Amino acid sequence: MTAPIPSEKKATIGSRRALKSMANRLVHMRKGFTPLPIRDGLNATRARVPEPGLTAYSFVWHLVSSQRHRHPSDNEAAVLARFDAGEVVLRDGTVLSPDSVLTEGSDVYFYRTPAPETPVPYDIPILYEDDQLLVADKPHFMATMPRARHITETATVRLRRSTGLSELSPAHRLDRLTAGVLLFTKDRTVRGAYQTLFANREVSKTYEAVAAYQPSDAPVTWRSRIHKVPGEIQGTLVEGEPNAITTLESVMPLSSSEQAALEAIHGPQPSLARYVLKPTTGKTHQLRLHMWAAGHPILGDPVYPTVLPEDAEDMTIPMHLIARTLSFTDPLSGEQRTFTSQLVTTF
Repeated sequence: MTAPIPSEKKATIGSRRALKSMANRLVHMRKGFTPLPIRDGLNATRARVPEPGLTAYSFVWHLVSSQRHRHPSDNEAAVLARFDAGEVVLRDGTVLSPDSVLTEGSDVYFYRTPAPETPVPYDIPILYEDDQLLVADKPHFMATMPRARHITETATVRLRRSTGLSELSPAHRLDRLTAGVLLFTKDRTVRGAYQTLFANREVSKTYEAVAAYQPSDAPVTWRSRIHKVPGEIQGTLVEGEPNAITTLESVMPLSSSEQAALEAIHGPQPSLARYVLKPTTGKTHQLRLHMWAAGHPILGDPVYPTVLPEDAEDMTIPMHLIARTLSFTDPLSGEQRTFTSQLVTTF
């Protein structure tokens, strides 16, 4: 648990050591602080102690041993090795021993060992880079951030490793099955400014989806309320105040060569078209749900209308949804920026 900041009465007047200690603890309280550095592209895990009296070893071993996706070699000896290396610490940097007794509510930091993952067989092209930003063309099947069973095969970790930029962090997220433009910040001091753009809906986004062709009086705007329960794969449309807004800007039938290219992947298909979508909001699965509800689910979607088994995933058969463009006014320079994915809809 973070130690209390010493009061002026307790600090020895003129003691540089006391003043330095106070300054360090104030820094440690900042949002996003971690006492362990990013290592091999991975952040340390932070876990809050739920009850008093636990030893550091019993707490960390419980977290490691109860992981759903656990590396086969991450055993008791591997956990003890973390302690021997001084890699189990409190928020203030205090190094814990296996028999250290933890205080309820304190935060413990340590490194997890990722379980083996199926490699995503695609590169992550860099579309643009400057001192603050890196813009990537995220491929299908690659999560944005580490989560659950997708840890190292994520855009953030793979780009951190390939570029050497350990502080690289996404300013927004794309669904794992969605490809396209993904904006990263390179420095934590500017991260908040760009994340705020997305939080305040100050970024214009355009997506392209492929689905069965149905003539439409586009542009048309879909407004609905999406409800998604954490842990459940599908979201649902429910009654209530709309929280998801998407504009269908245009529908264009694919060329015969594009149709043939997609049928080579998916088998025979009805006439297909490219749907250009502009979401105003960013709810999970918003575009996928809106396309499904409108009667034209996205080609290759393994969740809408039918949830396919996880082990049936084939990384040569994508869901055809691409985040095509991002446009915004740069919060630091005031410059108008537009980034465009170079990925092809027909994969």
